[in-house]
Amino acid sequence: MNKQPNYIEAFEELQQIVSDIEKGEISVDELSVKVKRASELIRICRNKLITTESDVGKILEELEKSALDPGEA
Repeated sequence: MNKQPNYIEAFEELQQIVSDIEKGEISVDELSVKVKRASELIRICRNKLITTESDVGKILEELEKSALDPGEA
């Protein structure tokens, strides 16, 4: 089973695929495979960003509650 790349790995691989496509370095035979992989990488990055946004939001809410009621911190 392949390990899922972290955000940076996924983003860098996605950038490489886009660069290769722009330079015309991908054959027509490879294009479908690369586009599918790019789609997977976009999904990975999107999910990580959504998760991070949610986590940061929760932390900010907790900090705001602590600031409003310092007796509970």
